[in-house]
Amino acid sequence: MSRRTRIEVALAMEATGLIPLFYEADFEVAKQILCSCYRGGARVVEFTNRGEFAHEVFAALVKFARVELPELILGIGSVTDAGTAALYMQLGAEFIVTPVLREDIAKVCNRRKVLWLPGCQTLTEIAAAEELGAEIVKLFPGESISPGFVSAIKGPCPWTKIMPTGGVSLEEENLAPWFKAGVSCVGAGSKLMADKSNYGAIEQTTKAALDAIKRIRNGVA
Repeated sequence: MSRRTRIEVALAMEATGLIPLFYEADFEVAKQILCSCYRGGARVVEFTNRGEFAHEVFAALVKFARVELPELILGIGSVTDAGTAALYMQLGAEFIVTPVLREDIAKVCNRRKVLWLPGCQTLTEIAAAEELGAEIVKLFPGESISPGFVSAIKGPCPWTKIMPTGGVSLEEENLAPWFKAGVSCVGAGSKLMADKSNYGAIEQTTKAALDAIKRIRNGVA
């Protein structure tokens, strides 16, 4: 069960600005990736439900993180049905991320007051997600949408909170347009973990991206 409220998780996502995401079948490797992100400054991480027995790896990561990484908020992504969402919440997921907008997932998460982030690509989908209680929507895939789209949405809907995910580059010059357009945070997978065995690089890239986001938000970049 989640140890934090959905509002606490949403605020943590906004505060850090970067949500690393990854899948790894080997628990020992997954543990090292998680630690690398944590040492780099990440405090919210998404594990993705992409392989057989992914739930077993996730359950082990939750137990490990609660002892060794006490500030970490660990959620699950690539969830496509309510049953899977319920399973992961029972295993300790503190947020649920979906690639599409699913009302059944919204309902099961809302019953337990767990944050869910639906994948959307149009303003109509975003509005529907917000009607279902979404605090933050995932703009997916991010590489097919420009920061200008975010600016256009924030004009008539300044309350909308957006997390682009999928192909978002972590160089400062690429992050700046997104945050200046008004995103709350960005999700990063392959751009952060090009080599999942290079734990030092994951840590350094995480730290560099978080530092860049701070500079952008402070108006330095």
